[in-house]
Amino acid sequence: MDKADLNDLPYVPLVPYNGTGATGGSALLNNLNIWYESGDITFILISTALVLLMVPGIGFFYSGLARRKSALSLLTLPLLAGAVTSFQWFLWGYSLTFSRSVPTHFLGDLSNAGFRDVLAQPSLASARIPDLLFAVYQGMFSCVTVALATGAVAERGRMLPCVVFMFVWATVVYDPIACWTWNPAGWSQRMGGLDFAGGTPVHLSSGAAALAYSMVLGKRRGHGTQELNYRPHNVSHIVIGTVFMWVGWFGFNAGSALAANMRAIMAAMVTNLAAAVGGVTWCLLDYRLERKWSTVGFCSGVVAGLVAITPGSGYVPAWAAVPTAFLGAAFANYGTKLKFLLRIDDALDIFAVHGIGGLVGNVCTAFFAADYIAALDGSTVIRGGWLNQNWMQLPIQLADSFSGGCYSFVVTCIILFVMNLIPGLQLRVREESEVLGIDDAEIGEFAYDFVELTRDVAHDDPAEAASVFSEQNSQYPVLARDKMMAGPVVDFRMYSMGSSSQ
Repeated sequence: MDKADLNDLPYVPLVPYNGTGATGGSALLNNLNIWYESGDITFILISTALVLLMVPGIGFFYSGLARRKSALSLLTLPLLAGAVTSFQWFLWGYSLTFSRSVPTHFLGDLSNAGFRDVLAQPSLASARIPDLLFAVYQGMFSCVTVALATGAVAERGRMLPCVVFMFVWATVVYDPIACWTWNPAGWSQRMGGLDFAGGTPVHLSSGAAALAYSMVLGKRRGHGTQELNYRPHNVSHIVIGTVFMWVGWFGFNAGSALAANMRAIMAAMVTNLAAAVGGVTWCLLDYRLERKWSTVGFCSGVVAGLVAITPGSGYVPAWAAVPTAFLGAAFANYGTKLKFLLRIDDALDIFAVHGIGGLVGNVCTAFFAADYIAALDGSTVIRGGWLNQNWMQLPIQLADSFSGGCYSFVVTCIILFVMNLIPGLQLRVREESEVLGIDDAEIGEFAYDFVELTRDVAHDDPAEAASVFSEQNSQYPVLARDKMMAGPVVDFRMYSMGSSSQ
């Protein structure tokens, strides 16, 4: 169609948005942008990208904590979680969480399945951004939550059942908890629960799920013996993952203000302060015992501090970030010992950092929430916490926390029990696959030079090393060629203590 033809078309004047259309109106008849500030939309779009950045950050963090022969699998699983959960969120996750109709105050309906009627009408949580933008932003929260939980399969879980678990868990665990926490019709929201950015839906639920998954999977081969003389294999990966998450958390917390306003600025302020305090706290606690400035300890503390401030980041004053992060990091640090009491091999301490850290954050929100901080966005009114003499906020926060944690743990156990009975969905790899490593058994690709894997397998028996080499050469001719070019085989007896294999 040329320029003359365009001029011949009937002119349809733009009319102001009136909110009567199911999707916010027709883009052919109405200017659907005039209802919103471009600054708010830009801010939430950037926050969405920052939250997505946390997914590879989780992968790097988990990969660095694991042994080298399973490093690639823990880089891959969070990315798979992001992909699977994004589709689930589009298919029905957003509708189950944020539909306008929640008759049970527990879970929404399918009225917005496939993003049906999700376009330009004001979002359920804030009239300052359109529904479509809110849906995309909240979808990143779902991706992060599932990615956090999948670390429980570290070094002994099969990937296919884990991928199926991602989809099912997001539907029957994350969506209900997020609905009752953030949907205005949810029971916790109606009761007055305060959770700005995901203390219960994101951290408590993923921590409890990781604990359940670790329990059902069982301990790693050699757990508690010299064979599994565990230590993180790549601290550089942990640092990179921490940086990704620290930066991404600004979008996570500040973006939850759902507009570019003073409340978002305060959330960004307390987020950064909590990360700093948490990192130093954990590092000092480790230094007290070993007189070493642990990089892993600092990074773990940063994450614990960020987890603890998450539920209160839009409710508490700046000074409250200090005690919140200190308590979150301290309780998470000591919580890493809980797995020995429970005799559960939570290999990456997900429950300690996210489960316990999320619980501490929810409780601190009850103590430090202030009505004037919530009002910084110009519209939110809350009764506050103990700073406002609202003593009932603590039992409300505890009810929300224990409901979310217990629900996630129990339902996760049920999901895994049923899946493990289905042919082809057995959760755990075979013992020989665990010995070779998840990268070899499940992916067939490797994060590092493959020769070092045989050292891990063989321990102090050169004959066993030769046998493993022979088996691998028959399965992977390219690797056999590379090993021949690499030179003579090392005498594996020098690694009999196993400490260098981690």
